[in-house]
Amino acid sequence: MRNYFLVIIVFISFLNQSFSQDLSKYRAERDKIFNLEHTKLKVDFNFENQTMNGEAWITAKPHFYSTSEIVLDAKAMLIHSVKLNNSTLDYKYDGFQLNIKLSKEYVRDEKLTLYIKYTAQPERVKQKGSKAITSAKGLYFINPKGEDKEKPTQIWTQGETEASSCWFPTIDAPNQKTSQEIYITVPEKYTTLSNGKLERQTKNSNGTRTDYWNFTQKHAPYLFFMGIGEYEIIKDKYKNVPVDYYVEKEYAPFAKDIFGNTPEMLAFFSKITGIEYPWDKYSQIVGRDYVSGAMENTTAVIHGERAYQMPGQLIDENVQENTIAHEAFHHWFGDLVTTESWSNLTVNESFANYSEYLWLEHKYGKDEADAHMFEDIQGYKSGDNFDKHLVRFYYEDKEDMFDAVSYNKGGAILHMLRNYLGDKAFYEGLNKYLTDNRYGTGEAHQLRLALEAVTGKDLNWFFNQWYFGKGHPKLDISYDYNRLRKTVTVNVYQSQDQEFQFPLAIDIFEKNKVERHNIFISGRETSFTFPFTTQPKYIQINADGVLLCDINENKVLSDFIYQLKNAKYYAHKREALLEVAKSQHVDSKAFDAIASMLNHPFYKLRKLALENINLINKYSKRKVIDKIKQLAASDPKTLVQASAIETLGKLTEPDLKPIFEKALKSPSYSVVGKALVALYYVDKKLAYTKSKELEPGVKKIIATPLTRIYLEENDETELTFIAGNVITGMFLSQDKEVKKLYTKAYEKITKSDNSKAIQNLVNDIVAKGKQYEQYGFNNVGIDLLRNMVQTQKGANKPNEIKNIAIIKDALGRLVK
Repeated sequence: MRNYFLVIIVFISFLNQSFSQDLSKYRAERDKIFNLEHTKLKVDFNFENQTMNGEAWITAKPHFYSTSEIVLDAKAMLIHSVKLNNSTLDYKYDGFQLNIKLSKEYVRDEKLTLYIKYTAQPERVKQKGSKAITSAKGLYFINPKGEDKEKPTQIWTQGETEASSCWFPTIDAPNQKTSQEIYITVPEKYTTLSNGKLERQTKNSNGTRTDYWNFTQKHAPYLFFMGIGEYEIIKDKYKNVPVDYYVEKEYAPFAKDIFGNTPEMLAFFSKITGIEYPWDKYSQIVGRDYVSGAMENTTAVIHGERAYQMPGQLIDENVQENTIAHEAFHHWFGDLVTTESWSNLTVNESFANYSEYLWLEHKYGKDEADAHMFEDIQGYKSGDNFDKHLVRFYYEDKEDMFDAVSYNKGGAILHMLRNYLGDKAFYEGLNKYLTDNRYGTGEAHQLRLALEAVTGKDLNWFFNQWYFGKGHPKLDISYDYNRLRKTVTVNVYQSQDQEFQFPLAIDIFEKNKVERHNIFISGRETSFTFPFTTQPKYIQINADGVLLCDINENKVLSDFIYQLKNAKYYAHKREALLEVAKSQHVDSKAFDAIASMLNHPFYKLRKLALENINLINKYSKRKVIDKIKQLAASDPKTLVQASAIETLGKLTEPDLKPIFEKALKSPSYSVVGKALVALYYVDKKLAYTKSKELEPGVKKIIATPLTRIYLEENDETELTFIAGNVITGMFLSQDKEVKKLYTKAYEKITKSDNSKAIQNLVNDIVAKGKQYEQYGFNNVGIDLLRNMVQTQKGANKPNEIKNIAIIKDALGRLVK
């Protein structure tokens, strides 16, 4: 499962909602009374009622103790019959679990196959979702009646954490493993996808078709998947393994541009784990209105709509690439070896998170990977995560485990472990863990034991503090120089409650050299003395950026300028650039240091310099402006070009108009968007005209810059277009200026007489209110709608009564 924690954190902060923690209950692995062996399903669908007719054959056997009853998870179903060997069985059903009385006592390893006829009713499911997975009804009908002409009809499932039991009876626990076969009957126009291989397709006399999917290997019930819709299948392969991409027709020409690195990912992950991709196919499908980022259903990964990108977006960056890698690596960590309990989710999600770093490092280099790691760590630090253990046996709800600790912090911990052990030992340890537990379950202790067996090292100290402890080191750093002895003493004090031990890299920069010192911190207060030849220019703590920590030390501007020019690790350069930027308007050396970063080989640092350079007193900075013009015209990264155009646009110089006009012809949508805004402030009429000439698909993608232009132009005709982006911009953007822009748009639409715009806005409020109900956003939506009603009252505009009725209808839909 892949999620976007920075966005979620920002979103939740707007809701100002606190969640209580009940830490009194120990969350154990579920007891194995029965072991699942095989699951056979036959299903068809009632699109009108959003229900599924199902037949299930569940093969299981007692784990150890003899028993005469079996309990299956089955949520919000209608149970029509339960049979064993054609004999009807007695059962009790409470809407959550199906307690079946067997005809005799079954002993250890004695198999039985139950037959259950049922109707799944996902709209009646009462369990709620999480920050990561925003709904938990298992089976989702998208536009089932075809009422929304802008959206296709689809069906897809989402099993994690325990929602597969919303569409078929099972033992819905991650420590169960079962093979499966599914017969899916759908109208002939639809394509289906499930786990394993499509063995055959049978046309029926009533205009339907039955697809038979067979998966002979074993995996956890939450990894079962069905996807149904009108898709084109783009075929690819890894060795002899079929690799297919299921996309809507509009995106078929770009499917390989979006997903085409998948075969290389499977090859890379097979190589580093030492285990060849273990399944018989690899398919990826995109689902509308999907409840998370993506999900690693074995051999049948589903992605949210974010995966859909046009060439004008892909030329900037493929925003789904990390997610594609994440779900692929899950096929080793999560699917092949599955967490035994949600408490040990780290053995699934931390590895999938770290795979993003590994892939980026392999494909694009260390700077790209380090920048991604920095962003992940900021996501962890930005939330209320310091007091959470990575392995958590106490939590309020299993859904709470899907957070920036299990993902972001867990990935950073694996990075530290890899650095400490070395690549060869680290990967051999992963191979042993996967080999020893394949098609079974795992926990953090098994990972530790595998790494210890390979390396001969005791790793309890590492796992106790990072896996079974909380927080991270908070280091206060000071220096003592002895110029007579030519030594410097580095003093390290840990200010957090829990005392950590860890390796630490320190770089000491002298005039003509830099020397790396690798030390090991083993106490709350430690000091290390190093010799020097000449007075050190600068000392960099955590020089390799590996340690997850906070560092507090006194630095002056000259330190940051030196750090910016000489530090090797991305996060250190980034930190220095932002600090130096604060003084560039009063210190020419600071400005020159920022300007020098415009030539840096790593594009994200060039981009950051452009976003932070101060061109006040522009006439004395013509050489730098010329450099920015060059970047705007020909930087190899279109995202840098876009930032350069935005920076030039702040100058509002008519002489720059040709640059902006030329940029409007760029294949990059980000460049076009920035160019339109820049052009607007030197030639409003031309920019406005050009914005009106854009194709609807392009307008949708660059909605934010267009919103800025249309609001300033007071263009009432574009309020309908703007309305569809308002709530996302107000509540999900991390950019303060974007939030302000869309807040202004909300106020503008609320006061307007534009009924179509109001309808679009209230529809989005209702949709977001229901999607994020567990965060209380339904209440936020209700407040927004009530405000709209009050604003419209007494407006004395032609559509006042109609608009109030539209808003009240939406209010009624959300209050329900």
